[in-house]
Amino acid sequence: MADYIEFSAKTKSDAITEACQKLSVTSDRLDYVVVDEGSAGFLGIGSKPVIIKARVKEDAVSEVEDVKTILKENKPEYKNNRNNKRDNRENKSNRENNANKASDEKNEKPSESKRRERSQIKILSEEEAKTAGEEAKKFLTDVFSAMGMSVNVATSYNFNDGNLNIELSGDDMGVLIGKRGQTLDSLQYLSSLVVNKGTAEYIRVKVDTEDYRSRRRETLENLAKNIAYKVKRTRRSVSLEPMNPYERRIIHSALQNDQYVSTHSEGDEPYRRVVVTLKNGGGRYNRSRNYNNNR
Repeated sequence: MADYIEFSAKTKSDAITEACQKLSVTSDRLDYVVVDEGSAGFLGIGSKPVIIKARVKEDAVSEVEDVKTILKENKPEYKNNRNNKRDNRENKSNRENNANKASDEKNEKPSESKRRERSQIKILSEEEAKTAGEEAKKFLTDVFSAMGMSVNVATSYNFNDGNLNIELSGDDMGVLIGKRGQTLDSLQYLSSLVVNKGTAEYIRVKVDTEDYRSRRRETLENLAKNIAYKVKRTRRSVSLEPMNPYERRIIHSALQNDQYVSTHSEGDEPYRRVVVTLKNGGGRYNRSRNYNNNR
């Protein structure tokens, strides 16, 4: 039986929610005890958080671990780890042969197989779109049912770009998003496998909840700009946290037109990260800034 883990929050409900997110279970599968009821204090002064100790119920442990294993093993960055390492060694050799090429940025571009995959994308008929949506909805509904989660699955097909959009809604959506969207990416990958099984044309699948994809992109674009400013100001390279290929492409794209900094990626999946460096002519940035400040 797992040991209890301590959680604290302003309210008991918030503490339970935090425990559920951390342990990846719903509240009915959570075994917890209240250590401290906390106190609201007077006008917020002297307030104390609620403290609980929680663990996954014994009969739910195996089920949770099974789902975690399925999601982890089917993630592209875990499943294709060996192939990625081999590709990285080849890319390293290419960079040594031509140091002036932005080889790292090419690593974030779609592979040849992906380009062929996208070239085969065909706009579905209404009947085909309906079938694809039903298959994705049934698969995800079964997954959430096995996890003991109540999640509403809504599907829609975009006849302009050929995307099958899946929107998830319900309580505890933070559990489905996961750290930096890893769980959401896994659900999207698995849904794509189900929808594209036995089809001649490739169907792009996008799984989202609470507008996470858009919010994450905006966060990464702002991060890229702030890091670029820091690199220009300090004249030192900055290495970002590990990201998946999709998120690294956002960083590369956000800074590709910056005349003072460049980006490349280093490391092996799933620890590959973007590095922002000052270009050779980056000194002009400081001279230009000093000139404008002295005017």
